[in-house]
Formats: sequence, structure tokens, C-alpha cells
Amino acid sequence: MLTLELIAERRIREAQDRGDFNNLPGAGAPLDLDEDTLVAEDLRVAYRILKNAGLLPPELEAHREIREMEGLLQRVCDGTERARLLSRINFLLSRSAAGRRHGDLRVEQDYFEKISERLERR
Repeated sequence: MLTLELIAERRIREAQDRGDFNNLPGAGAPLDLDEDTLVAEDLRVAYRILKNAGLLPPELEAHREIREMEGLLQRVCDGTERARLLSRINFLLSRSAAGRRHGDLRVEQDYFEKISERLERR
């Protein structure tokens, strides 16, 4: 776990021990995980369709893969494997940063093709 995550986890546990989370509004109620108030109103329908089709936008897919690689990195002891994972993480980070700056048309085309294939199967 990263240092920041360790600090956050410790502070959350301390707050739980003090009872800071007891009697909060909505306690015991199910979470609304489909809440999309942070998504721009004109994009909500499109994002909902993509989500229901099991597709993620390319930037989120890269983010998910980076998190997976970080998890693997914490468990791997072999130096060669660690180097391979770090290389992959760096590649994904650089690709996502370049895409934000310039717009990666190749990624957008790949994403479009995945969506088209998925919709054709239905």
C-alpha cells in the first residue's frame, strides 16, 4: 500500500473507533452506485448506454489497468516481473497523458470499433 493510503486507512480506523461515523444521515441505507450527478447532463445517456454495454471510455480503461498493475506490483517479488509491470504502468501513464494533450485518434478509433462490435452482437 502506498504511504498516503496507509495514512488514510489509519485515520479512517481512528475515526471509526471514536464513533465519528455513527448516526450519519443515510446510515444503513443502500448506496446509489448509479448516481451520475458528476457527469455532464448532455453525456449521461451516452455514458449510461456504454456502461450497460460493459464498455469504459479509453481513459477509464487505462486507469483500471494501471490500478490492476499496481496491485500486482505489490505482490510480485521477482525483479524482472516488477520491471515489466513498472514499464507497463509507465507506458499507460504516458499514453493517457499524451491522449489528454493531443487527443489520441487511434484509441478513439479502437474504442469506436469495440462499441460497434458490441452493438452488432445485440
